[in-house]
Amino acid sequence: MKSFLGRMEGLIFFSRWLQAPLYLGLIVAQGVYVVHFMKELWHLVSGIGYLGETQIMLIVLGLIDVVMIANLLIMVIIGGYETFVSKIDGLEKHEDRPEWLSHVDAGVLKVKLSLALISISSIHLLKTFISATTMEGVSSEGVKWQLLIHITFLVSAVVIAYTDKLALGKFKEH
Repeated sequence: MKSFLGRMEGLIFFSRWLQAPLYLGLIVAQGVYVVHFMKELWHLVSGIGYLGETQIMLIVLGLIDVVMIANLLIMVIIGGYETFVSKIDGLEKHEDRPEWLSHVDAGVLKVKLSLALISISSIHLLKTFISATTMEGVSSEGVKWQLLIHITFLVSAVVIAYTDKLALGKFKEH
């Protein structure tokens, strides 16, 4: 019975490797965002003579949005892999090791991800507000939904951070 239990627990522990292809898929998605970024940057540079200030601002906000999503992907890829799959060999002493990685765990990762989502949502909301002032295909209903979604992200982040703080406080007591 003990050998069966040992093999079953080994299989359960080994199952974490099923997540590795998911992180590889996110790396491919990040590559897609790099291509999208380059296309938008080319659009900005090639349109320098005819783009108006509002159009330039919207394109730049789009570029910032792509960078923030890429940052979110890096946090999920590296932080998630290190937290849930395996330590990355040689990363401890690597000169370019991200500072935030030294104190990342599942709770910290959740808070960081929720803050990144709020930042991305803020950029989208700003783009929507700017587009609404020029009336470029923005409905008041769409603005209301984006605002509601943004507020939901804010409330969720506060609840996640508070819950994580409560959990850490409870664990420190024992």
